[in-house]
Amino acid sequence: MQYVYIVIIGLHVMAGVFWAGTTVTLARDPEIKAERFIRPQLGASVMVFLTGALLWYFFHGAYFGSMEMTLALGILAAVAAAGVLGAVVRPATRQLAGADEVTERTLRAVMSKGERVAAFLLVLTVLCMATARMF
Repeated sequence: MQYVYIVIIGLHVMAGVFWAGTTVTLARDPEIKAERFIRPQLGASVMVFLTGALLWYFFHGAYFGSMEMTLALGILAAVAAAGVLGAVVRPATRQLAGADEVTERTLRAVMSKGERVAAFLLVLTVLCMATARMF
């Protein structure tokens, strides 16, 4: 059974690192074409949520103490980050096709702002996960 835990933790961490890493990178450099990363980012977020739910089931169950409250705050921040990416960045990437130069600049600015907000929320998520044991 420990192998199952190891695989699920590995998938959770790898997907989370990809999701947070690409989001922070895109937030810092608007010249990178965010439209190339939005689908993998959202796919990684789905993997993070599925594996995170399994980890919660395995290790926390019905108990809800201060550690779980800290993790829940991180979960809420991650859900909000996925929501920002899905509601702000993804529609802007769809509108890029066939857009003129002025519209493209405006859409890229919108995507950059969305990535910055999502990056902040994902940094909060990582901080919650890293410090949850201390509460």
